[in-house]
Amino acid sequence: MLQTLLAYRPFLDPLPLDNAWYLLVVPLSLGVAMVYKAVRITDMRSYPRQVLIMSAQTVAAMIALGLGFFSFVEFVLPMIAPR
Repeated sequence: MLQTLLAYRPFLDPLPLDNAWYLLVVPLSLGVAMVYKAVRITDMRSYPRQVLIMSAQTVAAMIALGLGFFSFVEFVLPMIAPR
């Protein structure tokens, strides 16, 4: 009862996003790209395009790494170290 009356505490009560954790890669990569490109780009006219390109590259790299590690663990590792 007391728990429902208290305010939300971000670092002590995390959101229940266990089933949708992979969707958080998109806003994270977008935020990192925005900050990085804001510091690095000299001409701000190309800023939105550069941010979208870097975000897409980051998400694609994460997907490729995930697929690579999955295939390594499922297919290559059993051939290297059989049971």
